[in-house]
Amino acid sequence: MVTQRTGLSGTPVVPGLALGPVVLARGEVPEAAVSAYVQPATPEAALAAYDDAAATVAAGFEAKAERASGATAEVLVASAGLARDRGLRGAVRKRVNGGDALLDAVHGAAEQFVGTFTAMGGLMAERATDLRDIERRLVARLVGAAEPGVPTPEQPSVLVAEDLAPADTAGLDPAVVLALVTERGGPTSHTAIIARQLGIPCVVGAAGVLDLPDGATLLVDGTTGAVEVDPDPDAARARVAADAEQRAASASWSGPGATIDGTRVKILANVADGPSARSAADAPVEGVGLFRTELCFLNRDVEPSAEEQADIYAEVLGAFSGDGSGDGSGDGERYVVVRTLDAGSDKPVAFATLPGEENPALGVRGLRLSFGNPDLLARQLDGIAEAARRTGTETWVMAPMVATVAEGAEFAEAVRARGLKPGVMVEVPSAALLAHRLLEVVDFLSIGTNDLTQYTMAADRMATTLAHLTDPWQPAVLQLVAITAEAGRQVGKPVGVCGEAAADPLLACVLVGMGITSLSMAPAAVRAVGARLATTSHDACEEAAEAALAAVDPAAAREAVLAVLEQGA
Repeated sequence: MVTQRTGLSGTPVVPGLALGPVVLARGEVPEAAVSAYVQPATPEAALAAYDDAAATVAAGFEAKAERASGATAEVLVASAGLARDRGLRGAVRKRVNGGDALLDAVHGAAEQFVGTFTAMGGLMAERATDLRDIERRLVARLVGAAEPGVPTPEQPSVLVAEDLAPADTAGLDPAVVLALVTERGGPTSHTAIIARQLGIPCVVGAAGVLDLPDGATLLVDGTTGAVEVDPDPDAARARVAADAEQRAASASWSGPGATIDGTRVKILANVADGPSARSAADAPVEGVGLFRTELCFLNRDVEPSAEEQADIYAEVLGAFSGDGSGDGSGDGERYVVVRTLDAGSDKPVAFATLPGEENPALGVRGLRLSFGNPDLLARQLDGIAEAARRTGTETWVMAPMVATVAEGAEFAEAVRARGLKPGVMVEVPSAALLAHRLLEVVDFLSIGTNDLTQYTMAADRMATTLAHLTDPWQPAVLQLVAITAEAGRQVGKPVGVCGEAAADPLLACVLVGMGITSLSMAPAAVRAVGARLATTSHDACEEAAEAALAAVDPAAAREAVLAVLEQGA
């Protein structure tokens, strides 16, 4: 039993304070419906029933994806593909033909792939949560029950769960879900990414949170990771009111990005398709720092032609064509940074990804897909160049998963040949350590903190017990960011951050203090980050960076940076 005024803690991923009663999300299929289920008479009938259920579940994911945008839509489309996965169906068929009841076959097949994904580690392990959610939804469809999901609170509440599948997180209503606390997951899990896009204060990896009773009151601090149980009501309400006042002030920020003493920082948006780009274009941003092109590939069995790709890319580029002055850009023309196909690992693409890799997170993904299939990259670059020509939008192009200078040089040559500006992502520690040499062959660098953190700390981002290692505040990760930023400063070339770290207002100050020139994030985070920088001097940012780099762990780093910035306020 949890006593009054006890405290829990986890990894903070979306800043903000929230106070409300606990609502536990369990999401199981009703046992009565499972018990009443009648097994199909033949293996053929059982497999037909499975096919119908899988098609319905996949269609549900796709319908939600159409109503979503950005990273949320991307994750939902990937889940639809997993529901239709031929390998999963084959495992079910094998068990049914071997005499298993259909529900047992579905469970056995799901557990088989959960075990495989978990053993692979890295990004693939993240799919285990998604697959268990798909299993529950398949069983619900087979037994005639409603698909499981999070409860709809009767009053504004704090949602507590072991973890949430993408479909559940995407459907959360910020008006009634005041905050989200999970026992599992890390700061770059699907739950965290979608919560950040929705702007819901979120803490993950909070051990013991599932022991809380329904109705207990929680004060959730999405900046520090503290979760206070049954706090002093008056003090808690005062803190929440002060936070709400600060958030309201942030909501009025209109750009351009700069510190209080005038150091310019480009504030950019992460997008994945035309709708998310058009929505982001209304925010006070100077363009797009990360256009995830893989969304238009995830649900395709056949590679789109260069012309088809150009049509898709032009939707995004067109949203940022022309003069951006008056909308927060400050410098007139806005630009779009396009990331080439980031497939592989947890984002398999039917016509490109290599099957059967023992560890896809360390395998053929990102730019490496072009090593054995150079025409795949060539056609994509042709499509991007055509979209840039049609729209007239300034277009930069960067490659993911670059590990060597030679890879960067070859990519840059192909991009420049099409009249575009080349860059590479810094996600592999080798790229950070060689940043000064990479900048001899490319025009800009963009740090993907999600993968950089995972590869630097050798920690699976879905391992709850390792969530503290997959925190971008880790001093070793920040050291690599500082090395990369300094390389850019020395030669006067831009170095941005487009990972989830850019959406943290506190960490944004640290990044600017290191010399980062642009921050790209989910549009929901733009105003909070911009407003925080607008009240902070560049000297304070530099001091905050020094404090973070000197800290022994992420918690100490956050505490030290808060002290620096409060002193400088």
